[in-house]
This record gives sequence, structure tokens and C-alpha cells, in this order.
Amino acid sequence: MCDTVVVTGEAALGGVTIFGKNSDREPNEAHHLAYYPAQDHAEGSRVHLTYIEIPQVKHTYAVLLAKPFNIWGAEMGVNEHGVAIGNEAVFTRIPYIKTEAMTGMDLLRLGLERSRDAYQALQVMTALLEEHGQGGNCGYQHPFYYHNSFIIADAKQAWVLETADRHWAALEVHGVYTISNGITIRKEWDIASPDLVSYAVERGWCKSRDDFDFARCYSDFLYTRFSACRYRCQRSAELLNAQRGRITPGLVMSVLRDHGAAGSEWRPDRGLSGAEICMHVGFGPIRVNQTVGSMVSHLHPEHPTHFFTATAAPCTSIFKPAWIDSGLPEMGATPQGVYDPETLFWQHERLHRLTLQDYPRRIAAYCTERDELEQRFIGRALELAAAPVDKRRAFTEECFSAARQAEANWLDRVRKTPALNPPGWLYQKAWEGFNRQARIPMD
Repeated sequence: MCDTVVVTGEAALGGVTIFGKNSDREPNEAHHLAYYPAQDHAEGSRVHLTYIEIPQVKHTYAVLLAKPFNIWGAEMGVNEHGVAIGNEAVFTRIPYIKTEAMTGMDLLRLGLERSRDAYQALQVMTALLEEHGQGGNCGYQHPFYYHNSFIIADAKQAWVLETADRHWAALEVHGVYTISNGITIRKEWDIASPDLVSYAVERGWCKSRDDFDFARCYSDFLYTRFSACRYRCQRSAELLNAQRGRITPGLVMSVLRDHGAAGSEWRPDRGLSGAEICMHVGFGPIRVNQTVGSMVSHLHPEHPTHFFTATAAPCTSIFKPAWIDSGLPEMGATPQGVYDPETLFWQHERLHRLTLQDYPRRIAAYCTERDELEQRFIGRALELAAAPVDKRRAFTEECFSAARQAEANWLDRVRKTPALNPPGWLYQKAWEGFNRQARIPMD
């Protein structure tokens, strides 16, 4: 489960498009940042995706990806030309390919590596989809199969692309658009696969083009409903549209941290489904995913600036700036599915998981400092966006270092904050299991 948003220049402060996404995965499926430089490839070479090989192109562009450690592709990322893409699982009536296939995350990375702008990415991705299809297990410890939707954006254009097997529709975005885990395109689109309507008519899902509705015809009712996608999609759109014309990267970050109307009284152990934008795993078969990483991009046409948590739960994390041409700071080895104190993701997990033991009290111990530190990062990063590479590289390193030190201080503070209102027994048992599997020391 995930949430992806885009705000084009018409609705953003300063007229610069802003992209944002939460990546929701299993709690021990470590998330990390990876940079892959531009490369030239020999004629006839092939690229191995998560499961399959396909022909490689002559040249691939540099990409900065926020991705699960165990997948070739990514749930979100940006390339050297300022194209940003995020994907969502969607659940359709067409059976999923459960054997090895091209995943939606693979398709996202291919779109970034092979495109100079958002429209070209749309063309590349739909051509690959029609040729190779999509499928494969996209879960970690639990098998998970789905189709995909995407938001594709650059400084000038933004598109929503929604798919069902090899069928798809795309709509150009103007203003605010948000997607969660359901098809949102209904009766109107700008481009679509040739058989989008006829396939539905042949199966009796509608009678004609006039009767056709992409979301209604293709969506799987049960999985779409239990994903709570409509609530989350509506919530993110309402929060952003309420600030239309004044939307900033900081505001998009606050939307990605949203826990709904409960505000400061929200607790992660309440509810059977993960209905919040900032998603938290819980007990039971529905709440199996949580936000493991978040990204916000300020897609300025000349010097885009990107912000990543690189850690789980944006409510407990700090967005830190990075630029694709100035590289990433040292973050340790690529994290795996078990605790490694030398990696950024797992260092943060101790703070995150201890905070959950009495969320209202413990988040209050550091959320004000989190916001103040992050606002300093954002303000200075945007000031430095056109600065020489070495200055931007130094600032990224400074921010990651400052965030690590702040989180170490907060971890000590959280340890000293008694858990006077611990979560319910079932929730605690679920997390004891996750922690045991990850072999993470909890105190």
C-alpha cells in the first residue's frame, strides 16, 4: 500500500511542480537509497530485472532510487533530467501473473533510466508493458501480487498512468492529483491502450464505450475496498487542495505524515485496516504494510531538489536533501531484512519502534525539534539548489549527519520517557514477532 501525490505549477507556491510519495512495504523489508550513474551499453546487451531479462537500450540515464533492498526496481525515484516517478499497487479483475515477470517497480526504474521527460517515460513504460506484461511476486516474506498505477512528473508535465495487466489509461494532470491503491481514472482519459474498452465489453463488464468506466469495470472490489485507498486518496487531495496556490515541499511532507482527523490523539494500535497516509503496520491480515520510506521532489526546471527520509515512518523521520549530480553521503552497507546497526535504515528503527510503545507521549518528546530541523534543511537546500556541486554535496552530508545525531539524542530521550499508555496486547504481540524476525535489540 502506498500514497503518491503531485502538485503542478498551477497549484504550488512559486509555480514549481512538487512530487511526493510514501513507500509502504513489510516492516522488516529494509528501504534504502541507491544511485546508478548514466551508462552506455553494448549493442545486443540485456538487462536482468528482478526476475527476467529484457533487451537493454544503448544509453541509460543516471537515477536516484528509493527502493526495497530485495528488488531490482524501485517504488520511487528521479533521474538526471528531473523526471520523478512513484508507483502504487492496484487490484484488478484480471488474474495476476504469479510466475517470474516484469514487476511494476522494474517498470518504474526502466522509465527513469530511458526517458528525458515525463511524456517520454509514459511512452517507454506503456510500450514495455504491452510487450512484456507485468507480474511476479512483489512481496518480501509474504507473497503479494498486484497490478500498478504511477504518477510520472517533470518540471513541465505530470501524468497519472493506471494499468490492469497489459491494459492502461493515462491522464495529464493539472493542479493536484493523488493516488493510493485503486484505479482513479473513470470515463475520461487522454491516452489509452487500444483494447481498453473492448476488453471490458467482451467480458460483460460494460455494454459500450458510453457505459465504460475504467475504475468500475477493472477494479477488484474486495481488495480495493480493504486497501482503504479511497479514504487515503480523498484525504491527501483535500489537505493539498485546501492550500492550493500555497503548497510547498514542507506542506507535502506534512501530508505524507498525516494520521487523519485524530491528530495528536492518534494511536497506531487502533483500527483493523491501515487507513492513514502515514501507514503503520498492526495486528491481523489487513494491516501488513507500513511506510518504510518517503520522498518529496521540488522539480525546478533547472535545478531540481529532492528530499528523502531513507528511513521508516515519516512521522518519526526527517526529510534530508539530495541532488542527483552531487551524490549520496555514506549510509553504510545496503540494509537487509535483519538488524544491522551500521546501516541508516536499521539505526532509525530503534527510535521508530520504541516510539510506537507509547506513541502520543514519545512522539511529543521530539516532533517539534524534528520539524524545526527539517525546515532548516528545506530552506537552505532550496537556497543552494543552483550552487556548485561541492557545496551541495557538503550540505547533503551535513544534513544526514545532523539528522543521525538528532535521532541518537531522541532515542536516548525516548528511552527515558515511560510508556504509560502502551498499545493493546495484540498489537504488542505482532511487533514482538516483527522484532524477533529482524533480530533487533529492543530496550
